[in-house]
Amino acid sequence: MYRSIFSLILAALSFFAFSANAQKNVTSDREYVAGLAYKMAMPVLSNMAKGELRKNMQVELSPSWDGRDQGVTYMEAFGRLMAGIAPWLALPDDNTSEGKQRKQLREWALKSYAQAVDPASPDYLLWRKEGQPLVDAAFVAESFIRAPKSLWEPLDEQTKKRYIEEFTQLRRVDPPYSNWLLFSATIEAFLMSVDAPYDAYRIHSALRKIDEWYVGDGWYSDGEHFAFDYYNSFVIQPMYVETLEICVDKKRIANQNQLDIAIKRIQRYAQIQERLISPEATFPVFGRSMTYRMGVFHALALVAWKEQLPEELSEGQVRNALVSTMKRMFAVDGNFNEKGYLQLGFAGHQPGMADSYTNNGSLYLTSLAFLPLGLPASHSFWTSAPQDWTSKKAWSGQPFPKDHAIRE
Repeated sequence: MYRSIFSLILAALSFFAFSANAQKNVTSDREYVAGLAYKMAMPVLSNMAKGELRKNMQVELSPSWDGRDQGVTYMEAFGRLMAGIAPWLALPDDNTSEGKQRKQLREWALKSYAQAVDPASPDYLLWRKEGQPLVDAAFVAESFIRAPKSLWEPLDEQTKKRYIEEFTQLRRVDPPYSNWLLFSATIEAFLMSVDAPYDAYRIHSALRKIDEWYVGDGWYSDGEHFAFDYYNSFVIQPMYVETLEICVDKKRIANQNQLDIAIKRIQRYAQIQERLISPEATFPVFGRSMTYRMGVFHALALVAWKEQLPEELSEGQVRNALVSTMKRMFAVDGNFNEKGYLQLGFAGHQPGMADSYTNNGSLYLTSLAFLPLGLPASHSFWTSAPQDWTSKKAWSGQPFPKDHAIRE
C-alpha cells in the first residue's frame, strides 16, 4: 500500500516537473516571429553581404513569366525584405539570442546595401534596366525611411552618393496611373528626408491622385477602376501615409490635416483587416499577388508598429490574430526550399498561384508583417495578454463590437 502511495506521489511530482519544464519551453509570440524573421532574412543577407546572392539564390519564376530580366529577382528579394525588417534592426543591441541575431542581420544588411549599388559587385542590382526597378527601389527607400539612424546614416559617403544617383535616375520610368505613382513619390520623399534634390511634382501629383481615388470607408481605388484585392495594404495606404509624414515633417507639399485624414483612413482599413481574420486564423484569398502571403497585413502591421491602433483594436487581440495566422501559414510544408529561400505559393509550394510578374524574390513582401518587431520586447504589444480577435469572439458566442463605416 505504502509503495503504491509513494509511486503516486512520484508520478505527481514528475508530472508537475514536466509541466513546469513545458511552460519554460513554450515559445512566446515574439520569439516565434523573431525566429521566423531571422530564418527568412538569413539566406538573403548572409549571401548578399559577400556579393554572392546572385550566385547562390535559387531563382523560381512564375510558370507564366512575362519575359522580363530575371535579375529583378534579387532586387525584389532584398528591397522587400529590408522594408519589413528595418524597424526591428533599428532596436538597440542586447545580449539576448534575439539581440545577437538582430545585430548579425544588421551587419549583413549594411554590407548588402553597399553591394547593391556598387557597379563592381556581382550583386549590383538591376537599377538601370526596365521599369520594375522603380517598384523595388521604393521598398529600399522605405527601409531607409523606417530606420534612418541604423540603416542609412551608418553607410559610407560613397554608398550614400550612389543611392542618391540610382534613385534619381529612376525618374526615367514613367509610372502607370495606379499604385505605381506611390513608388515614385516614396523615393522622392526619401530624397527630401535626407536633404537631397527631389522632384516635388512626383510627390505632389501622387498625393493628389491617391486622394482623388478614395472611394470611402477606408478604401482607395487602384487607379480609375476599383479592384477588390489587397493593394490597399501591399502599397497604397502605407506608402501614402509615410510620404505624407515626411512632407509634414519637412513642412513641404502636404499639411497636418491631410496626414490626419490619411491616418483615420488607414486605421479604419486596419479594423477591416482584423475582421477578415477567421476564427481559424485564416483570411480570404482574393485578388492578385496572393503569393505575397502575410504582406496582406502590411497596413495593420504598420499601424500597430506606429502605436496608432484604433481604440476598437487592443494590442493583445491584434498580436494574437497576426501571430496565429502566421503560424497557420508557415506550419505548412513547402514555403521554403532546401536552401532556405521562399518558394512560389500562398501556404506551401503552389507555383500555379503566381502571377506573370512574380518570382520568388517577389514573395519577400511577406516580411512586411514583421513591422511590429520594431517595438521592443518590453512593449505592451508583446507583453499584453493574448485576446480573441473579432471573428473568433463572434463565432464563439462572445460579445463583440458592432461595425460602422467612417464618415468624413
